[in-house]
Amino acid sequence: MDTKYFTRKEAAEYLSNTLGLPTSPKTLAKLATIGGGPEYQRFGNRRVVYKLTSITKWAQAKLSKPIFNTSQEL
Repeated sequence: MDTKYFTRKEAAEYLSNTLGLPTSPKTLAKLATIGGGPEYQRFGNRRVVYKLTSITKWAQAKLSKPIFNTSQEL
């Protein structure tokens, strides 16, 4: 098994530092409560972990199509 699991803090750091998409652990925690965040799993009762594929897939879904001028945004 070569799947790496990220803690919420590590997931936020990956999104922010590696992908350049600023995200805080608190945002991921809120989204886990209200919905709309990346898919996660529980390890034991309390520990939340994310797979790299889930983090990346979620980030890509949040991005818009390429925009070439401001009139395309609407």
